[in-house]
Amino acid sequence: MSNNTFFLRIAAVVSIAVAHTALRFRTALDGGDRERGDVPGWVMITLMSAVLVAGILAIAKPALEGLFNDAMGRVSQP
Repeated sequence: MSNNTFFLRIAAVVSIAVAHTALRFRTALDGGDRERGDVPGWVMITLMSAVLVAGILAIAKPALEGLFNDAMGRVSQP
């Protein structure tokens, strides 16, 4: 094997390794799988759901407290 062939093989191996490393680095920065969805969208949906639950709870709290107290009163009576 001549020196030129040896250096060409080494250059090919190094270029493949660099390309593979660059691809893995880019994938790590992108967050991996592109099919996972829109993270800011999921955060917004979660926050909106939490606000909706808090709003419903604020409106229904007196009725829920009344139901709970009535149920506890019935259970604790002899």
